[in-house]
Amino acid sequence: MTASTTPRTAAARSRLAAAGAIAVAGALLLTGCGDQRDKTGSEAGQSAQGSKAPLFDKLPKKIQDSGVIKVGSDIAYPPVEFKKDGKVVGLDPDIAAAMGKELGVRFEFNNGTFDALLTGLRSKRYDMAMSAMTDTKDRQQGIDSKTGKKVTDGVDFVDYFNAGVSLYTKKGDTKGIKGWEDLCGKKVAVQRGTVSDDLAKSQSEKCEKDDKDKISIEAFDTDLEAQTRLKAGGVEAVSSDFPVAAYAVKTSGGGNDFEVVGDQVEAAPYGIAVGKESTQLRDALKAALDAIIKNGAYDKVMKTWGVEAGAAKEAKVNGGS
Repeated sequence: MTASTTPRTAAARSRLAAAGAIAVAGALLLTGCGDQRDKTGSEAGQSAQGSKAPLFDKLPKKIQDSGVIKVGSDIAYPPVEFKKDGKVVGLDPDIAAAMGKELGVRFEFNNGTFDALLTGLRSKRYDMAMSAMTDTKDRQQGIDSKTGKKVTDGVDFVDYFNAGVSLYTKKGDTKGIKGWEDLCGKKVAVQRGTVSDDLAKSQSEKCEKDDKDKISIEAFDTDLEAQTRLKAGGVEAVSSDFPVAAYAVKTSGGGNDFEVVGDQVEAAPYGIAVGKESTQLRDALKAALDAIIKNGAYDKVMKTWGVEAGAAKEAKVNGGS
C-alpha cells in the first residue's frame, strides 16, 4: 500500500495494465502493512545472539550497543503485519525475526499510521520502516508522485518481496466490476497514502477524460476500516495489496463476505526503508536478507503465510521503478 510522498505510494501514472502483474495464485492459502498510535511497540520473536551472530559486525555500533533495531510499521495489515493475542505477527515480523538471528539483534516493531512512517524514519524515531511498503523511484528521491517535484529527503530500500494490487467486492454482489476500468461512477475505499490510493486517483482522472463519471474515493487510516466500509455497503469495492486482499477474502465472515475481482496490477517490490545516510545499516540488512534466502529460513516464512509466489530470489537495493 497517492499523489504524495507518503508511504506505500507508488509512482502510478495511470499504468493500470495487468502486464506488470505477478502471477500470484488466487487461491493463496493465507494463514495469517508516523505518528505513533502505539508507542510501546512490540518485538519480533527472535532471541538475540549478540556478537556471536554471523553478521553482527556489519551493524552500526549504536545498534550493536543497544541490541535493538527500531521498526516503524502499520500493524493493521494482515497477513503482512497484525496483532494476534497481543503479539505482532505476520510476514514482515517473521522475516525480521529470521534476519535478527543472523544479525544478533532484535527487531522492535512500533505501530504507527502508514502515511507517516517515513516521517518517523526521517525524524529518527525509527531505524527502519517495514510495512508492505512499495519501493518506488519517487520515494527513493523524495519526489511527490503527483507533481513530480522533490519535496523531502529520499530513502533507500532493501527489497524483500513482490506484490501487486487487487480489487475486491462483496461476495456475489460485484456491481459489474471486473477491473479498474469498471470503477467509473463507483465508490471505492482505500487505505490513505497507498498504491491503491494512487491508482484510484489516476483511474478517476482517466474516467473524466473519457467523459465518464469520476470515482468517489474514500480513504481510511487502515485497510481494516476500508473493509468495514465495504461490508456495511458504503462503497462498492476496496483496493489493497494482493496478499491483504486475498487474506480478507479468505477470512472475513468465514470466506463469505468478499471476492477478488479482476487481475492484480502494478506488481512491485516491497522494501525495507532506511535513511539515505544509513548505508551501513542498509548493507547489513541486505546481507541478512541474502543469508536467510540462502539458508532456507526465508522460504519457511513464505510457506507459513502461503505467499511463495511473491518470494524474492535475492535481496536488492532500490530495485523499484
